[in-house]
Amino acid sequence: MPVLDWTLLLKLKEMFNSKFGSIPKFYVRAPGRVNIIGEHIDYCGYSVLPMAIEQDVLIAVEPVKTYTLQLANTNPLYLDFSTSANNIQIDKTKALWHNYFLCGLKGIQEHFGLSNLTGMNCLVDGNIPPSSGLSSSSALVCCAGLVTLTVLGRNLSKVELAEICAKSERYIGTEGGGMDQSISFLAEEGTAKLIEFSPLRATDVKLPSGAVFVIANSCVEMNKAATSHFNIRVMECRLAAKLLAKYKNLQWDNVLRLEEVQAKLGISLEEMLLVTEDALHPEPYNPEEICRCLGISLEELRTQILSPNTQDVLIFKLYQRAKHVYSEAARVLQFKKICEEAPENMVQLLGELMNQSHMSCRDMYECSCPELDQLVDICRKFGAQGSRLTGAGWGGCTVSIVPADKLPGFLANVHKAYYQRSDGSLAPEKQSLFATKPGGGALVFLEA
Repeated sequence: MPVLDWTLLLKLKEMFNSKFGSIPKFYVRAPGRVNIIGEHIDYCGYSVLPMAIEQDVLIAVEPVKTYTLQLANTNPLYLDFSTSANNIQIDKTKALWHNYFLCGLKGIQEHFGLSNLTGMNCLVDGNIPPSSGLSSSSALVCCAGLVTLTVLGRNLSKVELAEICAKSERYIGTEGGGMDQSISFLAEEGTAKLIEFSPLRATDVKLPSGAVFVIANSCVEMNKAATSHFNIRVMECRLAAKLLAKYKNLQWDNVLRLEEVQAKLGISLEEMLLVTEDALHPEPYNPEEICRCLGISLEELRTQILSPNTQDVLIFKLYQRAKHVYSEAARVLQFKKICEEAPENMVQLLGELMNQSHMSCRDMYECSCPELDQLVDICRKFGAQGSRLTGAGWGGCTVSIVPADKLPGFLANVHKAYYQRSDGSLAPEKQSLFATKPGGGALVFLEA
């Protein structure tokens, strides 16, 4: 069980009291996560390898007799919000912090088919850097789901909770795959997890004892819900899956994910890469060509396949996206195998896989940015065996595997090379660079 900072709790309790004039009945925490390897493949049906980090979202809660939900945040940048607990409206056009709370609440409410929800006062605190690719938004959704479940006095398994929260985060318009919510609930201290989907399950992966994982924030913010980059990639993968299925004479119209094509063909990931070479061309596809390949109209493409915010996209890079997904899925399995076999040069081998992952994210998935590439280069230069972007990309953080004995020098050199800029352009509060160990999952604790 994670060690809770009681001074932090006491401070939160005092702030709650000054805000609401009462004391909380219980607290819920949900951790952020770092994805060590397996980027942008969970929503394609493939396994990923994340670990929970020690940073988390913490919510102090008091159920109330009224039907009003009152949300406040310890960070003054996030404005107070209140609404009727029986009329939850989530505005997809605005990525406001309270909407993520509403996603978790609405998911639990709908799961149990409840129309009348009790009101509650909630004060949210958190130390996961926002828009950094460490899953602060999903941690808030998971925390809110667990808060709602606790207020209702109901029970669900961790797997059920993870699945509900993964589905409910889509209320805000992000077509994610479920990795973030799964690790938030299923994480255990001291181990990373191989998370598999359909059905959802988690397997321990013991990381090398002679190395640490270091997270470095590029200080470039990327908000998944506020941009279409993320959802365009989801659609490109969906379209690639359909074209590959059609090429192989499979029933393509109900295929949504690249993993389904592999499963239906019963072949290896390496063989899927060869099929991709044969079936798809590297030049971008336009909507008309996709329609010709599938034998459908533009109207059918727009209304039956694409999501609302990708209906006007004019080019789709199907070959590149499929190549990234199939090669990245293979790297995840190789990473797990190396961890299990623990060869002498284990850290070097894992580092090479992380480096390959970054190259594929940069060149094939195009979800990096100049600052992330620069930060990855700096981390490798100062002793990381491997370094890559983590999270959705287009900003956010890198994760590096660093031999434990090189850690102090590594941290000092990276800080100097990346954060101490002569123009002073990086605000000190964003300069997050820290080593992390696998943390524990979400939990509830009652006010003593």
